[in-house]
Parts: sequence; C-alpha cells; structure tokens
Amino acid sequence: MRGQFRLADPQDHPSADRLEALGDRLEKLKAGSEEAPHMKKNYAQANLAWRMVIELVAGLGIGFGMGYGLDYVLGTMPLFLVIFIFLGLAAGVKTMLASAKEIELQALAKAAGEETKQAARAAQDEEAKRGD
Repeated sequence: MRGQFRLADPQDHPSADRLEALGDRLEKLKAGSEEAPHMKKNYAQANLAWRMVIELVAGLGIGFGMGYGLDYVLGTMPLFLVIFIFLGLAAGVKTMLASAKEIELQALAKAAGEETKQAARAAQDEEAKRGD
C-alpha cells in the first residue's frame, strides 16, 4: 500500500556480516574525506588573486566617487573625476604591489623555515653518526 511505512520489528537483529559491511563503508567514507586540504591549497592562490583584483577595483571606485562628488559640488564636471580616477588607479596598484610583496615575504619565510628544519635534521644525523 502506498503511503504506509513498515516499522522495524524489535525481534529482528541485524546480522554481524551486515554490521561489518556497514562499518567498512563508513571507514571508506572517512578515509576519502581527508583529501580536502589539497583543494584548499588551490583555492588559496585564487583567493590571493581575487584580493589583488578587488584592491585595484576598490581604488578605482573610491577615486571615481571622490572625483564625481567634487565635480558635482564645484560644478567642474570632468576635471576632478579624471584626476581622482588616476589617483585611485595609482593607489590600487600600490596596494596590489604591497600585497604581492607580503605574499612573497610569507613564501620566503616558509622556505627559510623548511631549510632550517632540514639543516637541523642533517646536524642531528651527523651527531648520531659521530656518537656511534
């Protein structure tokens, strides 16, 4: 019949094989979810690129708004608009370059940290060889 649910009989017990199969399926699903950090690494680079684009567009937008506002108040329509668009562009590019330098410094610090760890391991290996 349609629309009716059959309730589980409390006398029915699942077999051990079914429980083991369910446990195996759960373990496979848990093991498959550990690959997420790899995708996050790829998205991190895209986030940095979007950050730089947004900084440039924000500089242009702020320059446009300030120039248009001054031209509207003072009655000199294209003069301040053009000047502040170029100033906004310069500010956006300057901010983008600062972000790029920050990212570069983080990468260099990470590389230096890895080199330090490798040097420490090499020193420990050398000490272990001498101690034998």
